[in-house]
Amino acid sequence: MENDDVEMLGSDSNEAGLELDGMKKRLKEMEDEASALREMQAKVEKEMGSVQAPAPAASSQNNKEEVDSRSVFVGNVDYSCTPEEVQQHFQSCGTVNRVTIRTDKFGQPKGYAYVEFLEVQAVQEALLLNESELHGRQLKVTAKRTNIPGMKQYRPRRPNAYQGFRGRAPYAPPFAYAPFGYGKVPRFRMGMRYSPYY
Repeated sequence: MENDDVEMLGSDSNEAGLELDGMKKRLKEMEDEASALREMQAKVEKEMGSVQAPAPAASSQNNKEEVDSRSVFVGNVDYSCTPEEVQQHFQSCGTVNRVTIRTDKFGQPKGYAYVEFLEVQAVQEALLLNESELHGRQLKVTAKRTNIPGMKQYRPRRPNAYQGFRGRAPYAPPFAYAPFGYGKVPRFRMGMRYSPYY
């Protein structure tokens, strides 16, 4: 009987050894597949990178500044005006590279445009067309400024006449004595104007 037990333990350890070898083989196969996938991904990224290399932020900012130095802002543009008409109006200044008429989220023109020229000297010529007329409206032409990332102009909130004044109350020191009686706290109420949104 004792010998039988020993044989069974030996066969169990043999089976466990076979399972362990099988698991090691599978693990090695999975590692080989993962390394092959990494190589393929690196090759694809390299090919994609050669086709379309991402520009660093500094060079893109310099590129923006260079384009903005060749562009003008045109305000008070008629809503029915097309980019071709704006291009014809500024054709005498120099070669127009691009005309952008800004629109809102519904596709309606906002009433201003940007004109980009191929030459920097054309901007000075375009500034001479300030207060010229297009579609019966006087255009406002200025040099385009470059937006600096992170420099947002602060605009304080305007008070709404329909909701009452909701400004901050100035600091009031705590009460030296309780004018409302012991244990009572004053109740501060908002204005009595009805608002369905609160």
